[in-house]
Order: sequence, then structure tokens, then C-alpha cells
Amino acid sequence: MSPRPQAGAPVRQVASRRKRSKGDLTSQAILDTAERLLETRSLDEIAVDELTDGAGVSRSTFYFHFESREAVLHALSEQVAVELHESAALWLRRGSEPPEDAIRRALTATVALWRNHGPVLRAAMRARDVNPRMQEFWSDVARRFIDAAAEQIERERAAGVALAGPPDARLLATVLENMNEQACFNQSLSRRSPARDRKLVDALTLIWLRSVYGA
Repeated sequence: MSPRPQAGAPVRQVASRRKRSKGDLTSQAILDTAERLLETRSLDEIAVDELTDGAGVSRSTFYFHFESREAVLHALSEQVAVELHESAALWLRRGSEPPEDAIRRALTATVALWRNHGPVLRAAMRARDVNPRMQEFWSDVARRFIDAAAEQIERERAAGVALAGPPDARLLATVLENMNEQACFNQSLSRRSPARDRKLVDALTLIWLRSVYGA
């Protein structure tokens, strides 16, 4: 799971309601090429010429849309973050849905996103250690999720649904978020296996339930 979506329609949905311009299509072609190449190589091993060749654009066109390969990774990360926001909302806005069902659906969606976009997410995680811009971006992503998760835990506690602290809600949310990230990172490195992914979701769901609700 990850940060709560901001108010209003998700970015992806807003974009889908308008006709994409030629510039949008060009940018997306570069992004799609980068994501494909990241499946087998690190960002440092990918040349700009490979991105332009794969997208069918010139170097000048590439630099019109992106200032560097790192900027391409940042844009890819922003796209994936939107989807992570949406998966988190399945629990953060669970309404009357039982906690176990909401948590399981959110975690299932998150694991699936790591399977589908693992190369991008892993590259982003590695880049944040050396790239200040990526570090700031992912720190903000993590902070917003932790804040939203902590607020949800506090609401559940106030309603008598969740266990009372300690630990305090924010510390608990931080620990659970770090666990999700590391578990999904490692899982995305393994061969695709629906059965293995279900087992991971089962384990994470159990930990979340016992940690937050005591169930």
C-alpha cells in the first residue's frame, strides 16, 4: 500500500478524458521504451540513443521532452505512484467493508503493481540513494502514505475497531510501510508466480490485521 490519493480524480483518469496531444504520445513512447529497457539493465547502462531509437524520435526531440535519463525515471515514478495511491485507497477509504477484505484487496493490488512495474520501482528505489531529486520524491511519497495510514489507524482506534496503542499510529504505519516496500521489492525479483504472490499477500494481510486490529 502507499499514499492516499489527493482530492479529485486520479491523474490517470483525468488524462484519459482528454485527447492526448502529439507531445503526450511522444513522451509516453520514450517512457514505454525506458520501462522496457529497465527490465534487463540499470538506468546507467541505458544510452539516450537507445531511448530515441526505441521511441522513434530524434535526440533533439528527446531533450525537448526530458532533460536527462534521470528525468525519464522520475516521470515513470510519478506514473506508478498514481497507481500506488489508488491501491492504497482500497483500505484508506474502506467504508463499511470488513478490514480484512479491504487490506487484502489493497495488498493484492500493490503486489500486482510491483509485478507489473518492478523494473521502474526498483530503479527508483536505487536512484533515491544517489539522486537528490528522486530521494525527495520518494520521501514525499512515503511521508504521505505514512500520514494517511496513521490517520486511518487513529480513526479505527477511535471507532473501537482497532487495537489501542502503543505503538503510536505513525510509528506503526512507518514500520508496516517499510515492511511492504521491502517484501514487494524482493518479490518482484523472483519469477512470476500467482501462487507465491497470494502467499505473500496472505502473510502481509495477517501482519497488518494483527498489528492494527489484533484479529
